[in-house]
Amino acid sequence: IAAGFLHPTSGVDHLLLLMAVGAAASGISSQLLLWGLAGAIGGGVFGALGGRLPAQEFLAALAISAVAVLVLRTLRSKQSPQLGACAALVAAAVAVHAMLHGLEAPADGSAVLWWLGAFTGSVLVSGGSFLLLRRLPLAWTRGAALLLALCGGVAALGSAGLLIR
Repeated sequence: IAAGFLHPTSGVDHLLLLMAVGAAASGISSQLLLWGLAGAIGGGVFGALGGRLPAQEFLAALAISAVAVLVLRTLRSKQSPQLGACAALVAAAVAVHAMLHGLEAPADGSAVLWWLGAFTGSVLVSGGSFLLLRRLPLAWTRGAALLLALCGGVAALGSAGLLIR
């Protein structure tokens, strides 16, 4: 359980995406938390079955910026958001990260406990981000989304090998 819990909370890219999902739920609709869960289940199963995507680390990092930019665009727009499109983006972003979890999860009898820990850690981060940002002025959500978009871009460049480490 502890190893599963620490996986989404200790990996910076996973942590940033979970925070971005919380920001999206706070700034757009709390329903996005459920769509994130749906993406997590689909991506986790896909990864646990050995599914892979080309440039998956790059896509996972880019997913952080994609969700954060979605929040920024929605907050800036004077029109109500298209919840279906927002839900699809959040579910896809989470699915890519969950696929990576699925690839790294144990394949033995401890997998159920590992997934329980990963689920708990993920819910605490995304739900906690949602609840915190919901209580703060909207400017905080906007600022968090801007910071997350920048961090996701830096992570994407790093995963593409464009940054010197």
